[in-house]
Amino acid sequence: MSLIRRSNVFDPFSLDLWDPFEGFPFGSGSSSGSLFPSFPRTSSETAAFAGARIDWKETPEAHVFKADVPGLKKEEVKVEVEDGNILQISGERNKEQEEKTDTWHRVERSSGKFLRRFRLPENARTEQVRASMENGVLTVTVPKEEVKKPEVKSIQISG
Repeated sequence: MSLIRRSNVFDPFSLDLWDPFEGFPFGSGSSSGSLFPSFPRTSSETAAFAGARIDWKETPEAHVFKADVPGLKKEEVKVEVEDGNILQISGERNKEQEEKTDTWHRVERSSGKFLRRFRLPENARTEQVRASMENGVLTVTVPKEEVKKPEVKSIQISG
């Protein structure tokens, strides 16, 4: 698992890799007649794993992200901070090697790449992001800036 900080132009349309027209003859996943020719084409393998499930909760101290990535090693997952406040979690699950002597009866586990992006609030301390993985769950912790309570100052009334 690597934590990378990089900067480039944020594309608000690339938050998730999901094609609602995938599988339709006129959809962007087909080889011809795409309704959205400017959008990148994704394979069905990518689309199958693109929706990696991620929970985001805010505690008094931090923003905590938990992603289910069963079967992945930490080296196969990337956690990045882009443009100072975009948290990006990505990775890839490779397809199992097929042997010519094997007969597959069912293939339900997804494979391919996944990518999720989250715009962090202003109080996120992105320089202190921590990530860990245990039992197929990636946990990313983004500490929050301490909220300073306004100082109450007594003023003497003259008179």
